[in-house]
Amino acid sequence: MENKNGSDKGLVIVYTGNGKGKTTASLGVALRAVGHGLKVCMVQFIKGEWYYGELNSLKRLEPNLELVVAGKGFVGIIDDDHDFQEHVRAAKTALDIVEQKISHDTFDIIILDEINYAIHLGLLDLADVVRIVQNRPEHLSLILTGNHASEEIILLADLVTEMKEIKHPYKKGIKAKKGIDF
Repeated sequence: MENKNGSDKGLVIVYTGNGKGKTTASLGVALRAVGHGLKVCMVQFIKGEWYYGELNSLKRLEPNLELVVAGKGFVGIIDDDHDFQEHVRAAKTALDIVEQKISHDTFDIIILDEINYAIHLGLLDLADVVRIVQNRPEHLSLILTGNHASEEIILLADLVTEMKEIKHPYKKGIKAKKGIDF
């Protein structure tokens, strides 16, 4: 199957690192892809119970962009009221959803948001994710975001960008800002 952009081979893209902008970078690709009439699905593995501005803005890109919020929120932070096993189940459900989306073969790009972090936290088995990346249809591009990308994922990728924190307003006591951080 040939992508609408003329290339028949999808890419594996990884956005990782301790700096901000990994999900935002993947959303930039999604915005560009939708502009070309491509179909994109974003499955969020960690984010889930907080409100983010992209939840509403991405609805405006339907039907070319589908967002699946599958996580139970950030693991182990102050207001995390979920048992660790709940996070594990949510991450495994998200991975099942990714496999279903791949098997339906209706998307040009699937974003696995915060999957690297889910692997790092032990919510998912790295081998399962590697298998999905290796067995995806050749035309399908996958974007894997999240800090702590494993060496195995990096080796599988065609493009890896590391976001590096140089300075962060939180360290000055400035709280997250609507429209910038969420």
